[in-house]
Amino acid sequence: MTNQDPLNADVLKGLRVLIVEDEPMIASFLEDALTDLGCEVIGPALNMKDALRLAREARIDGAGLDINVAGEKVYPVADVLAERGLPFVFMTGYGRAGLRESDLDRPVLQKPFSFERLVEIMTQWRSSRSGTPQA
Repeated sequence: MTNQDPLNADVLKGLRVLIVEDEPMIASFLEDALTDLGCEVIGPALNMKDALRLAREARIDGAGLDINVAGEKVYPVADVLAERGLPFVFMTGYGRAGLRESDLDRPVLQKPFSFERLVEIMTQWRSSRSGTPQA
């Protein structure tokens, strides 16, 4: 990514990010862009089975979640992450209208979204936590 703030790149270096996205082109873009910023991408999970397994078992610092994953809602994954105390952002074409009431306080990126905005949200994860991956 050529337009990224180098300070954000430093802040995000080593951040372990779970990506749950069923569109291969979007998943690949996110994986490449986050890797360029020094993040370690977990996944991308293209289906709910893999997403739930990774949400439960992987050492991650946060996650980007598409709301509709291969025809299933991602909410069970969001619930696991919330139980683990991990931050996440919803990435969706539906905006806030696609969220459950219990998730209205969560960050949302409406597709197509600015990658810079995703970086801003992830930078907040690092600054609001010790940066230690959660088991």
